[in-house]
Amino acid sequence: RPLFLQKRSTNEVEVHSVTVDCTVTSRFAHTVMTSKAFNKANSSQEIFFEVELPKTAFITNFSMEIEGQVYVGEVKEKEKAKKQYEKAVSSGQTAGLVKASGRKMEKFSVSVNIAAESNVTFVLTYEELLQRKLGRYELLTRVKPKTLVQDFQIVTNIYEPQGISYVDAHATFLSNELLPLVEKTVTDRKAHISFSPTMEQQRKCPGCDGTLIDGDFIVSYDVKREKNLGDIQIVNGYFVHFFAPELPKLPKNVVFVIDISGSMSGRKMEQTREAMLAILQQVHEDDHFAIILFDSVIETWKDSLTKATKENITEAMDYIRRMSSRGTTNINDAVLTAVNMLVKDRQMERLPDRSADMIILLTDGMPNEGKYSNTGKIQENMRTAIGGNMSLYCLGFGNDVDYSFLDVMSKQNKGLARRIFEASDAAAQLQGFYDEVASPLLLEVDMHYPDNAVDSLTTSHFSYLFNGTEIVVAGHLMDNDLDNFLVEVVGQGLEEDFRVQGQVSAADWDVFYPDEEYIFGDFTERLWAYLTIQQLLDKSKSGTPDEKANTTAKALDMSLQYSFVTPLTSMVVTKPETEDSTSSPLIADKLTEGTWRKQTYNYIPAQSYPRHYQPAPTYFVDGDPHFMIELPDRGDALCFNINDKPGTIFNLVRDSNSGILVNGEIIGDKKTPPDGKINTYFWRFGIVHQTLGVRLEVSTEDISLFQDGKWVKLLWSDAASIKGSNVDLLVTKDRSLTVTLRDSVKFVILLHKVWKKHPYHRDYLGFYTLDSHLLSPGVHGLLGQFYHGINYEVAHLHPGKVPEKPDATMYVKGQELNVTRGWQRDFRNDVKNGENVPCWFIHNNGTGLIDGHVRDYIVSGLFKSV
Repeated sequence: RPLFLQKRSTNEVEVHSVTVDCTVTSRFAHTVMTSKAFNKANSSQEIFFEVELPKTAFITNFSMEIEGQVYVGEVKEKEKAKKQYEKAVSSGQTAGLVKASGRKMEKFSVSVNIAAESNVTFVLTYEELLQRKLGRYELLTRVKPKTLVQDFQIVTNIYEPQGISYVDAHATFLSNELLPLVEKTVTDRKAHISFSPTMEQQRKCPGCDGTLIDGDFIVSYDVKREKNLGDIQIVNGYFVHFFAPELPKLPKNVVFVIDISGSMSGRKMEQTREAMLAILQQVHEDDHFAIILFDSVIETWKDSLTKATKENITEAMDYIRRMSSRGTTNINDAVLTAVNMLVKDRQMERLPDRSADMIILLTDGMPNEGKYSNTGKIQENMRTAIGGNMSLYCLGFGNDVDYSFLDVMSKQNKGLARRIFEASDAAAQLQGFYDEVASPLLLEVDMHYPDNAVDSLTTSHFSYLFNGTEIVVAGHLMDNDLDNFLVEVVGQGLEEDFRVQGQVSAADWDVFYPDEEYIFGDFTERLWAYLTIQQLLDKSKSGTPDEKANTTAKALDMSLQYSFVTPLTSMVVTKPETEDSTSSPLIADKLTEGTWRKQTYNYIPAQSYPRHYQPAPTYFVDGDPHFMIELPDRGDALCFNINDKPGTIFNLVRDSNSGILVNGEIIGDKKTPPDGKINTYFWRFGIVHQTLGVRLEVSTEDISLFQDGKWVKLLWSDAASIKGSNVDLLVTKDRSLTVTLRDSVKFVILLHKVWKKHPYHRDYLGFYTLDSHLLSPGVHGLLGQFYHGINYEVAHLHPGKVPEKPDATMYVKGQELNVTRGWQRDFRNDVKNGENVPCWFIHNNGTGLIDGHVRDYIVSGLFKSV
């Protein structure tokens, strides 16, 4: 659990205290972070409170105390909360937001203006159920105070009625001097860990202001386990059942499906090879395994699974050492090959009866090859083929992978997905995931409770139980009736069916903890609510539209009832007025994976190369030409169309400082459609970088590059790349071209292929800008003028001509425009169908939004600036 307080000036803002107080009761962690600061200046100062918290946690409360007045957050449905703060956001007010920030953490950030010589106290509370992995529970506290703190402390109290088997506490920043400051007291059922360095002990060196406290403080522990039935705890009418028996491991049959497409080249391929060599050495001799490599072609090491003998492992390792990257990404056929291999080997009775079948898919990109490249269709194909008979685990490698596609597909097939981050330890991440799923103990585990005594059960059927993990089921006891509370657990073990049952009795907490006032009294109910909401959110990603709607509605109701900030709710805090600022609401959001991806990354198509990502706007033109300006920092987008006669050439980007010019020519339909409206599209782009001596012509037919005094031609039907001294080109076959200009902007051009015999439409191109911030402030053009932002406000929403498309007034560039809420298609993730993006549509060729008139942007040639 995390925390840092940041401020504008170290001298003028004094941080009195930073405390992290965590209480863990039977794996359910309740963390309160408090930070107090004082504005010493004689004028008001903006003070920032920033905290990193685990992604699996839900914020339950946030408050600020300023000059004795407390401002408390209220959890609301996301849309209702949005309406409350929309006005503040549109006028540029600062808003607090929870957003993803790394592998395990999310960032909560808020700022507030504090009057001269005033105090502010921030209090943030969040809760989570700790998950057991590799035989331990882990509490992670990220501490980055960035300055010396008068009163700094981390306190963790753990209460486990089962008994504590071990506790360990360490930190990434602990030196030999700080190590003894970690105090640890452990009794049979309670552990107390504290860390409270003085200001002098925090200093990097005597007399300097730098702090040593910068990193992760980690507490890990496990509990005692005696009986196979597990442990059941009952408090205030709710029960929780923890099940993690000691059992012999089941053999497994695992097919590794490894992406070797072009984008895996270089470091990714090295790390995959390194991880696979380590994993193969760990495969147990009773296991069976297979290896499938894929790009556009599917390559199997052997036609069936092989027993993990020393000879076979050695041969497989030699095969992995020889693998290298090449073409595009055919995920559908690769996974189906793995499914068919397992099915056939089962039919031929080559695999042990009592063994676990699993597929582990590793990919870094989007499916863009083969008969099926639509992600929804691939998910449907996998669910039909697998039919609940095996597990699919998906590892998404790197930043441009479609993680939500993998996440849903794995959950639909008794598996789970994991994001593998591009970093020096990627090989260790891959190996760590394998370690988690390498040792199944039971298959098809069912937890049975009496129908007449229990209701509101969380998930009670589990496809697998892995060694080092734990099954958790919670529910409500009707009438608090313990006389009939008989529990049974059944599953498939190594040699025989597993079955254990027993009568449950409630433990007396007053006996276990006689000196404690009741700890976190309703923890079983909140644990039950937390688990139920998490499971409902997972279910809402798959199923029929009605099922999705029902599970989403239930998750929303419970999020509101228990005041959890989940992907369906937001927490609103009204920022108080000061002499320098008016009152405006703040909002705390928990973003979904899809939203996180959109906000955290710019799009790069499959087969591209990694770069450093920052949240940034996106600018593109696609379709009949639809111009889009996406502004993720405002959660909004603007759009307009450009209509003119076919053959017109428009200037899209012009940056005279760097010598960059992008022009596009439009083409019309083959003939007038029945509705009388001729559509126009961009079919040809000219890109010039005068300083680098680069000239590029991209059409729906081919790609021509002039560099170093000669022309080079590429075809869309090729998967090819050119790495030049000043420009890199990467063609994804019949899909996209990525143009990377040295130390400058990057463009992506999408190819939209239309049926050749279509009576009206033709092939056309879409144009997307990445790294636009690398261009100079003087950049202009139909798209370029927006690269450095656009200030506008939208108000007076009212019904438009179409009920679902309301009109509004936009205040922009000193003008009032009537705009319409509509949507345009973004084709970056799905070049065939696109995704709807809501936007404010500016009428009349963007008049009022663009500088001047649309005719001002017409040029005389594809490489001309006038």
